[in-house]
Amino acid sequence: MNKICLLWKGCLVVFAAIAITFCGWYSTPIALASEYSETPAPISNEYNDAAYTDNCDGIGYLPPYTKENLTEAEKRGRCTWYLWTGGNATYYRDIAKRTHGGVDLLQLINSKQYDHDQRLQRFGAINDPGCEKAKEEDEYGFLLDKCKDPLSTGVIGLRKFPNPKFDKAKWNYDQYIKDSEIEPPYLIGQSCAICHVALDPLNPPKDKEHPQWENLVPALGNQYIKESELFSTKLRDDSFIKQVLDAQRPGTSDTSRIATDHINNPNAINAIFNLGDRPTYPEVMNDGSTKNVNHILKDGADSTGVAIASLRVYVNIGMCGDYWLSLHEAMLGRTPQRPFDIETARKNCEGWRQTEARMADAEAFLKTIQPMHLKDAPGGEAFLTKDEKVLERGKIVFADTCASCHSSKKPPAEIAADPDQAKKWYEESVLSSNFLDHNFLSDDQRYPATLIGTNISRSLGTNATKGHIWDQFSSKTYKELPSPGELTLYNPFNEAKPINFPIPEGGLGYYRTPSLISVWATAPFLHNNTLGLYNEDPSVKGRIAAYTDAMEKMLWPEKREGIISRTDRKTKLDLPPGDPNPRLRLPVPKGMPVNLLANVNMREAITSLNLGNLFQDLRPEGGIKGKLARVLLRANKSPDFVEDRGHTFGANLSDDDKKALIEFVKNF
Repeated sequence: MNKICLLWKGCLVVFAAIAITFCGWYSTPIALASEYSETPAPISNEYNDAAYTDNCDGIGYLPPYTKENLTEAEKRGRCTWYLWTGGNATYYRDIAKRTHGGVDLLQLINSKQYDHDQRLQRFGAINDPGCEKAKEEDEYGFLLDKCKDPLSTGVIGLRKFPNPKFDKAKWNYDQYIKDSEIEPPYLIGQSCAICHVALDPLNPPKDKEHPQWENLVPALGNQYIKESELFSTKLRDDSFIKQVLDAQRPGTSDTSRIATDHINNPNAINAIFNLGDRPTYPEVMNDGSTKNVNHILKDGADSTGVAIASLRVYVNIGMCGDYWLSLHEAMLGRTPQRPFDIETARKNCEGWRQTEARMADAEAFLKTIQPMHLKDAPGGEAFLTKDEKVLERGKIVFADTCASCHSSKKPPAEIAADPDQAKKWYEESVLSSNFLDHNFLSDDQRYPATLIGTNISRSLGTNATKGHIWDQFSSKTYKELPSPGELTLYNPFNEAKPINFPIPEGGLGYYRTPSLISVWATAPFLHNNTLGLYNEDPSVKGRIAAYTDAMEKMLWPEKREGIISRTDRKTKLDLPPGDPNPRLRLPVPKGMPVNLLANVNMREAITSLNLGNLFQDLRPEGGIKGKLARVLLRANKSPDFVEDRGHTFGANLSDDDKKALIEFVKNF
């Protein structure tokens, strides 16, 4: 009788899982990007200011660059970085329809919906210095910024194009706000700048909501962007999906949210410096050849060359959207992914060909970006120690504790093989006056997550593994990496019974070493931005406060919070999720770790269901919550709930050594 009861309860759990999986994320399917197959044309060639002229070959305007004297190729690359969308505006129109208007870039720039003067506070979006707040509606009822560049939306990184499907005779603004199926007059595309352009640490703005061009830098990474806010604007406060989104940290992007890997893993937007000094390593390509490549992305999965890695980013933000979306089920992932074929895209997608032609120039521009030193910031010298003994001690500590990973300058192989000689070599290297010159401050190697100790979710992303969407963008070497081993993880439901998690082979479970260039300006730390103070203060004082707090928590792990993102109220999981009129709402209790549900691929869980395991998980102890927790833990793709753990390599240093290290690293 007990076994029958357990089996019945198990069937209920499985039924709920099936409902979650197959009811659909956003109800009925909608038309994909093929509806809008043509690359959108510019709104106008007329510039609204004599000082503004199209200096980017038809894609918009940028003011003169004051950081470096750029070559013509580098200037073209800068235009691509800031302005080029690859034709992805059609894709974002699809997303707006797919989410019933929940994710609509046109609404984001409409000041009738979201105040121009609060864009950074609300979304982390940076206002275009060449635009001003609208004082009156346009002919279609929108309150859009008045911009000197007609393709600008008023937000850096968002570009405006006409919608070829717009019918002026049928247009009704109020109806559009309620019904995303109605075609608006504009399409909004996205360039790299939306995530990467940031407020300048060396020239912070007086008003962060209204910066000038001289207050912006191209590739520090927007530390304040709130990607989750864009996805959650129309979700109910008691929605479980909103709880998942609210757990995402500012300055991060979940790059596998659309082509989902069923792991909630937002990760920090990388700063880009000293690319010409970034190490390369020989890896076997998918055709069997060997090529020296960078390890790009947090896990080093992009490993077939910089140009191809850059093109993958453009696809991931909507380029060739009709083809890309045919290979996976966006956001739901109820069907297996199929690999994106590069030759098919090159043959059939105009956006791919046009973007590929721009990549060499874009790379040339990015290679011009140099480190930003605290000494060059206004008042920066006041935050640097004048005590040469402390500074020297910090250098020695860095050499002995950090440099073997966080320096691209390496000893010869015969010296590296001898620990004593290697220690001496690193100390001499770090103490030298030119240590920071042309130093990427990372060896760019992949290391097992079992060694690094940080939260494993990002390293378990499967999109670049064999047979998945980015298969052709990762090397054969990456896809054949062995399992790093088994992890023992904290169990939030039963501390006495830790979770034993064997990491799969095939590329998963590795992190590459991040660069420490200008790290004084980029806190919080770790790949998920969970370590340290987030103060949204771009001033030098504010950045140093965030840096100091993050470094202290890095070196004194006992100061960490042990962050586990949990639901802060009783919530409901809507079925279909995201539908404004859900057919079913399943209760989710307050205090539940959001990743207990967010990291489950129900399709895989159902197809691999083992009745023996199910009977074990449905044993009486813990009540219904305990049973459900055990079932979901077994199905969880990343049962690592503590987000700010790991990288404790300096924990055993003396307090004086830690303080000296903090002072030295400020100089990077």
